[in-house]
Amino acid sequence: MLKRRRKRIAAHAGGAVERLAEIETSIRNLDDEDVLDLADIFRDMPHTALTEIVHEQMTKRGISL
Repeated sequence: MLKRRRKRIAAHAGGAVERLAEIETSIRNLDDEDVLDLADIFRDMPHTALTEIVHEQMTKRGISL
Protein backbone atom coordinates (compact mmCIF):
# COMPACT_ATOMS: atom_id res chain seq x y z
CA MET A 1 0.00 0.00 0.00
CA LEU A 2 2.86 2.39 0.76
CA LYS A 3 4.30 1.87 -2.74
CA ARG A 4 0.97 2.81 -4.33
CA ARG A 5 0.73 5.90 -2.17
CA ARG A 6 4.26 6.96 -3.12
CA LYS A 7 3.48 6.45 -6.80
CA ARG A 8 0.27 8.48 -6.49
CA ILE A 9 2.09 11.30 -4.70
CA ALA A 10 4.88 11.28 -7.28
CA ALA A 11 2.37 11.38 -10.13
CA HIS A 12 0.52 14.27 -8.49
CA ALA A 13 3.76 16.19 -7.94
CA GLY A 14 4.81 15.59 -11.54
CA GLY A 15 1.48 16.92 -12.75
CA ALA A 16 1.83 20.01 -10.57
CA VAL A 17 5.31 20.74 -11.95
CA GLU A 18 4.03 20.34 -15.49
CA ARG A 19 1.06 22.64 -14.83
CA LEU A 20 3.33 25.30 -13.31
CA ALA A 21 5.57 25.15 -16.38
CA GLU A 22 2.51 25.65 -18.60
CA ILE A 23 1.43 28.66 -16.51
CA GLU A 24 4.91 30.18 -16.73
CA THR A 25 4.92 29.69 -20.51
CA SER A 26 1.49 31.29 -20.79
CA ILE A 27 2.64 34.34 -18.84
CA ARG A 28 5.83 34.57 -20.90
CA ASN A 29 3.72 34.66 -24.07
CA LEU A 30 1.55 37.56 -22.89
CA ASP A 31 1.95 41.06 -24.32
CA ASP A 32 3.44 43.71 -22.02
CA GLU A 33 0.02 45.27 -21.34
CA ASP A 34 -1.40 41.93 -20.29
CA VAL A 35 1.56 41.26 -17.98
CA LEU A 36 0.97 44.66 -16.38
CA ASP A 37 -2.74 43.87 -16.00
CA LEU A 38 -1.86 40.59 -14.31
CA ALA A 39 0.60 42.36 -12.00
CA ASP A 40 -2.12 44.85 -11.11
CA ILE A 41 -4.56 42.04 -10.30
CA PHE A 42 -2.08 40.35 -7.95
CA ARG A 43 -0.64 43.59 -6.48
CA ASP A 44 -2.31 43.00 -3.09
CA MET A 45 -1.02 39.41 -2.86
CA PRO A 46 2.77 39.86 -2.91
CA HIS A 47 3.76 36.36 -1.80
CA THR A 48 2.13 34.13 -4.40
CA ALA A 49 3.79 32.06 -7.10
CA LEU A 50 1.92 33.97 -9.81
CA THR A 51 3.08 37.31 -8.44
CA GLU A 52 6.69 36.13 -8.48
CA ILE A 53 6.40 34.86 -12.06
CA VAL A 54 4.78 38.10 -13.23
CA HIS A 55 7.38 40.29 -11.50
CA GLU A 56 10.15 38.19 -13.02
CA GLN A 57 8.68 38.82 -16.46
CA MET A 58 8.33 42.53 -15.75
CA THR A 59 11.99 42.70 -14.76
CA LYS A 60 13.11 40.83 -17.88
CA ARG A 61 11.03 43.15 -20.07
CA GLY A 62 12.06 46.32 -18.25
CA ILE A 63 8.47 47.34 -17.47
CA SER A 64 6.81 48.44 -14.24
CA LEU A 65 3.41 49.46 -12.90
